[in-house]
Amino acid sequence: MKGKSFFRTIHVKLVIIYLLLILVAMQLIGVYFISTVKNSLIDSFTNNLKEQADILSKFAAPSLAAKPDPEGDSAASTTEDLSLVVRNLFSISGAEVQVLDSNGRVVATSLQGHQSYIGKKNKSLAVSRALQNISDNEEEIIDEDNIRKKMIAQPVTVNDNKVVGAVYVLASMDELYETVNRVNQIFFSGTLIALGLTGVLGILLAHTITSPIQGLTRQAEAVAEGKFDLQVPVLGEDEIGRLSMAFNDMTKRLKEALSVNEEENEKLASILSNMSDGVVAADEHGKIIVWNRRALELLDVRTCEGCELSELFELSEQKLHELQQGRGQTLIIERDSDEQETNDSSEGILRATFTPIHRRDIGITGTIAVLQDVTEQERLEQSRRQFVANVSHELRTPLTTIKSYAEALNDGALEERELSERFVGVIRNETERMIRLVTDLLHLSRLDSNQAPLRRRQTNVHDMLDEVADRFSFQLRQKSIKAAIRVDHGLQSAWLDRDQIDQVLDNLFSNAIKYTLDGGTIELSARKPADSALMAISVKDTGIGIPKKDLDRIFDRFYRVDKARSRNMGGTGLGLSIAREIVKAHGGTISLHSELNEGTTVTFTLPMLQEGGESA
Repeated sequence: MKGKSFFRTIHVKLVIIYLLLILVAMQLIGVYFISTVKNSLIDSFTNNLKEQADILSKFAAPSLAAKPDPEGDSAASTTEDLSLVVRNLFSISGAEVQVLDSNGRVVATSLQGHQSYIGKKNKSLAVSRALQNISDNEEEIIDEDNIRKKMIAQPVTVNDNKVVGAVYVLASMDELYETVNRVNQIFFSGTLIALGLTGVLGILLAHTITSPIQGLTRQAEAVAEGKFDLQVPVLGEDEIGRLSMAFNDMTKRLKEALSVNEEENEKLASILSNMSDGVVAADEHGKIIVWNRRALELLDVRTCEGCELSELFELSEQKLHELQQGRGQTLIIERDSDEQETNDSSEGILRATFTPIHRRDIGITGTIAVLQDVTEQERLEQSRRQFVANVSHELRTPLTTIKSYAEALNDGALEERELSERFVGVIRNETERMIRLVTDLLHLSRLDSNQAPLRRRQTNVHDMLDEVADRFSFQLRQKSIKAAIRVDHGLQSAWLDRDQIDQVLDNLFSNAIKYTLDGGTIELSARKPADSALMAISVKDTGIGIPKKDLDRIFDRFYRVDKARSRNMGGTGLGLSIAREIVKAHGGTISLHSELNEGTTVTFTLPMLQEGGESA
């Protein structure tokens, strides 16, 4: 694998390309050069043979033109003369020269060993063509010894262009081809040397190209790993140098862009995690991809990973289709819990607003759902509506009574003194009840708007509780109820608004007397728990108690356990609400514990402050 990777590098590829280019160029040049040299040598060799054959034909023409008697001495003399000329003047290294008469018989030969050929007929085709006065007779042949030879046959003519014989030349071409082979070897050696030098130069040149590329590669790998501080060295102003500068500039801009992107992502993550509203985002297929912690709390799920938008919000096919079409929607989701005592926090009302995500040139690419807990808003709205209805009901009842009795007085009851006095008394009682109601409402309004400032002063706790019991001594004697006051020894005084705390105690003590049967007991106590900065004041009775189903709403405004009996006893339904607001303004808390037919205990706590201190 390493070998394959090595041969795939640009460095090696460039060197191989250089070598191939040189090799191809040298081969083309070599083929052309050697072919030209070979042809030139062959042509020169052939022309030399032809020239010598022409000269010999001119020398042999007079001898062959004479017609000596073959059996006479003149014929023998002619043969010896031609043989002497051929051997001495036309001896070609490794070549055989023959002079033939018009019948194709050998008259003279240059080789001593072929003297026996004299008088015999040469049956070569070239000789036959030459005797027919065809001058262009040459041919390359390979003899029995595998030697390449050049054969030339030239006709011997006299003045009247009459063929009187022929000259036959057969020369070896070994030296010529040895010369060509030596040229081949020289060229092959030169090619190897050129390839070697080209390889070295190619390596050096390729290194100058690949070295910056390797630097760019290392820088790209470092950028991929998140390292943006390195810079690619710029080694020149060529294309690679400009590429290096562009890459460095790109790295700088990429670092800045990623920094901005990370900052924006951190801002977005911080915003999402700290939003009071839940946010859930889904892709175009409805799969949840982004959510925040508040969304998990509102939906009461551990994670939204892998969830579908339709399953998480129980969307119908029609609503899901409308979302995919780009139509926003707002849904109200009610959260219910089977285990009321343990999962009350999971109950409530959610408002989910779905908004499609649009991207330019693409269309809808997802959906964002914003979740808002509107439980408190709905409760406040319900409380407001109930409050308005309760106030209207509380005012309508006495007003109707007053109107009825006023009409009765107007119709003649005024003439009857006893009846009129009773009617006037009823009107006065109902009027006083309305005044108490309006007074309580105004008091609550001032408490709600913080327009009832606390006027704290040092108050003796034991004296304050004694005075409460004294104020209700007449009612206690009427119902034979025993009152007991208990104050811890270490608890002497406290800084508080005496008037408002008296109102709280009067309300609680009055309720205890109203709902305690004759002969019962009421205990008014104050204590300071160990290691605590709070004072706890309790009003405990042995009255009829409160049903468990009414305990959660006992401090609501106008709420009555027994509406008819409470109204007959003169209550407005606002006393406990006013007591709660006063205690809250002091920085304390109030709670109620009751068992039906066993009694009720109301306890409120107040912070122990120094002179001039304020509640937390």
